[in-house]
Amino acid sequence: MKTIVIAEVGENHYGRWDVCRGMVEEIARHGATYAKFQTYTADNFGQDHEWYDWFKGVAMPKAEHFEMQQLCAEKNVGFLSSTFTIGTTRFLVEKMKCTSLKVASSRLIDYDLLDDIDNRADKVKTVYLSSGMGTIDEIRTAIEHLSKIENLYLLHCTSQYPCEDENVNLRAMVSMQEAFPDHPIGYSCHNHGIEACLAAVALGATVIEKHFTYHVDMPGDDHKGGITPEMLGQMVQSIARIETILGSAEKAPVAAEKRAVDNLRVPMLDVGFE
Repeated sequence: MKTIVIAEVGENHYGRWDVCRGMVEEIARHGATYAKFQTYTADNFGQDHEWYDWFKGVAMPKAEHFEMQQLCAEKNVGFLSSTFTIGTTRFLVEKMKCTSLKVASSRLIDYDLLDDIDNRADKVKTVYLSSGMGTIDEIRTAIEHLSKIENLYLLHCTSQYPCEDENVNLRAMVSMQEAFPDHPIGYSCHNHGIEACLAAVALGATVIEKHFTYHVDMPGDDHKGGITPEMLGQMVQSIARIETILGSAEKAPVAAEKRAVDNLRVPMLDVGFE
C-alpha cells in the first residue's frame, strides 16, 4: 500500500499510559504507517486557558514519549508527534531524534515555529502540515517558510470535531493539488466513518490521518470522528483495494482483455433482426 496512514492517539488515552500502549499495539496490528501523538505541556497554553486542566491531564510526559517511541519500534509502526512550539520541536528533534514531524492546523500561520523547523532541515526530512481554518494564500506562505524541507505533505482538513458531512469539502483537496503541484496532498479527517478517507484516496490523497479510539461514543471531541481498531483494519484494506482499482492513467487494453478482444471484436453478420 502506497498511501501513508496516520492513526492519531492524540489525547484519546485520557492520560492513561496503559491505554496508550494498548492503542499503539492495535494501530500496529491493523496496518497503519504511524501512531501519532501530541507534544506539549498544559503550561504551553497558559494557566488561564479554558482547557488548562484538561491539557494538564492528557499531556504526555517526556518519559512516556520515549516509551511510546520504543514500543512503536518494537511493533514496527512509525512514531510521529505534533509539535506546537520551538521548545517541543527541539525536544522531538534533538532528544528523540525524530526526522518526521506533524504540524497541526492551529500552527499553520505560526511562522516562527515553521522557520525553526525549516532551520532544522538537515535533521527534519519530512513534515506533515495540516491546513484546517486555512486559505490557499496562507498555505502558500507556510510553504515558503518550510522551503528547505525535503518532503512536505499538505493535508486538507476541516477543524470541526466531529466534522459534519457538508463541511468536509474534499474538492478543496483537489484545489490544493492544482495550486501546489510540487507537494503531495493528503487529508486529515475528523468526519464520522471512513467514507471521506476512501473518497480522498480516490481523489489523489497520498496521506490519510484519522483519530484513533476504542469507541466513537467515548467522551471527548476526538472520539466521535475517530476510528476504532476494526474500522482502521477495514480502512487499510479498502485503501489498498482502491489503489489497485485506480491503476494507471494509461487508456489501453490490459492483458486480461485478450479473450474479449479475440471473441468480441469479430465481424458481425447483419442477419435475422428485421
